[in-house]
Amino acid sequence: MASSKNYLEFVLEQLSGLDDVTYRSMMGEYILYFRGKIIGGIYDNRFLVKPVQAVLDKIAQPSYEFPYEGAKEMILVEDLENQVFLEDLILAMYDQLPLPKPKRKINGMKQRDGFKSSFLIVLYDLK
Repeated sequence: MASSKNYLEFVLEQLSGLDDVTYRSMMGEYILYFRGKIIGGIYDNRFLVKPVQAVLDKIAQPSYEFPYEGAKEMILVEDLENQVFLEDLILAMYDQLPLPKPKRKINGMKQRDGFKSSFLIVLYDLK
């Protein structure tokens, strides 16, 4: 089941006190970023975050859930009404999150999102 745009807007509103919170739509779900790092996402109208130590420190009894079949477990954030808690949670997570992977370059050009390297090479060889 895909997540609703209304639920996304609600979560974003709750995080509106933070600078640079963005999202990316992906197959009916939403990946959430804070200052360029992935913090989690919205899956089946559930706000799930990465299970870093800061989250475990702030959520007394974390509920682990799978965002989708075959994915790693994430932690369900249930206290969505508490804007201060949410903002503190995201700020605490930030330093523990990995930097985004740099985009690979192929023949001096950046790889575009959604294209596989082999596909670009095949197109290049056809010219």
